[in-house]
Amino acid sequence: MRKEEGFKNKGIEIGIYKLGDIGLDPQTGKTISARQRIKEIIEAAKLADEAGLDVFGVGEHHRLDYATSAVPVVLAAIAQITKRIKLTSATTVLSTVDPVRLFEDFATLDLLSDGRAEILAGRGAFVESFPLFGHDVNDYDALFSENIDLLIKLNEKENITWEGHFRSSLRNSEIAPRPLQTQIPIWVGVGGTPESAARAGRLGVGMALAILGGDPVRFKPLVDLYRKTGFEAGHDLDNLKVGVTGHGYISKTTQQAKDEFYPYYSNYWLYVNQQRGMAGRRMTKADFERMTDSNTALFVGSPQQIVEKILRQYELFGHQRFLAQIDIGGLPFKKVAEGIELLATEIAPIVRRETSK
Repeated sequence: MRKEEGFKNKGIEIGIYKLGDIGLDPQTGKTISARQRIKEIIEAAKLADEAGLDVFGVGEHHRLDYATSAVPVVLAAIAQITKRIKLTSATTVLSTVDPVRLFEDFATLDLLSDGRAEILAGRGAFVESFPLFGHDVNDYDALFSENIDLLIKLNEKENITWEGHFRSSLRNSEIAPRPLQTQIPIWVGVGGTPESAARAGRLGVGMALAILGGDPVRFKPLVDLYRKTGFEAGHDLDNLKVGVTGHGYISKTTQQAKDEFYPYYSNYWLYVNQQRGMAGRRMTKADFERMTDSNTALFVGSPQQIVEKILRQYELFGHQRFLAQIDIGGLPFKKVAEGIELLATEIAPIVRRETSK
């Protein structure tokens, strides 16, 4: 039962996120600069806001083939040219950032954006930030556990006393500034482990599922576990929000989308696997066909195909948010802009209507 009488469901939130990867365009053989990449990210956010999308996310990496290491700075620039779209990290590598600094940055962003800041925290798929900021990668999970605990406490109180293992203690410390929102919405990114889903539930924060392929039904046990654990921990079920994130590409027809996106998606996984020390063969067209099947979680196709995939997942999860990453593999900005337009005008209205029933 909901806390507030008269609650009206407006359907799920729909948005996009960008990781700022700087990949070679396989069609032209050219790679844009970090400067151009950041400018295009800011322009994409402006287009998404004007088109009526709900959320815009920017990811964090600390390597030369990515442009967005200082996510709050990029989001602050976006805040100045947008009006209503929510601005989130996607994700913050929480294991290697000081939670106090992180909270202060996003509280400042919240003030600059008139209350639109959010934090999506995760442990990260890359580990270069550990030595960069003086952390031991063997403390991967312990750092995350301690930092998420502290971040939640910082969000709740303006004066805090706290003691942990990895950073200095706090003794009635003032945490400033305070955000415009009562609290900054916090989500935790979950890749597929029951332990991560259960922890998000116990903490009572949002859970953002990274579903990059395969049959999405395999993630339903995680959603059920998240809600069960959260309820048993005393959290209101209405506050246990689920988000789905995934890769996507939209065109007029499904075949056109596949034909246009295959070179870029194949290119993306080639350089991402190389970055992670897992170099292997290039994705074949047959691999790609299997990955884009109508029953999979890869959002590649016509607007109707994408609508059907989102709604199928909604039937499974009853989630509150969907975010698509639509600019990977060196994709030119013109195609990204077209994807934003199609998502906002031909997909979002149908999905919002169907999920508001």
